[in-house]
Amino acid sequence: MLKVRLDTLCYIIAKARELQAKEQVVFPEDPSSPADDWAMQVLADHMDDMSFLEIKTAVEDLSPEQQAELVALMWLGRGDFTLEEWEDARAEALEQFRDNESTAGYLLAHPMVADHLQEGLIAQGYTCDE
Repeated sequence: MLKVRLDTLCYIIAKARELQAKEQVVFPEDPSSPADDWAMQVLADHMDDMSFLEIKTAVEDLSPEQQAELVALMWLGRGDFTLEEWEDARAEALEQFRDNESTAGYLLAHPMVADHLQEGLIAQGYTCDE
């Protein structure tokens, strides 16, 4: 049984997908013309991004145990742990993130976080599909 509410998990997954969709833009390393300079002027400053802020707030509103469960769910979904190792994953995540205020940053630093969380939910027998 998960300690994080399913609707909260699904909300975080949906917001992570929104944020990841914004990150699919590819900027040319060397603009071939002055018209391409716009790409070099765009800064990926997530601190002002509403999707980022919504995810950060949702994660920070969780207890340390729930935040650890979120990290463990991502690990489960990407194959770092099996379902049989679920309690070990949660314990390791809690140890690493007990007093860490950057759980949301850690999660969002993984480009496939939404997919991994979704896969972790599926492994647990849950889905965000209605």
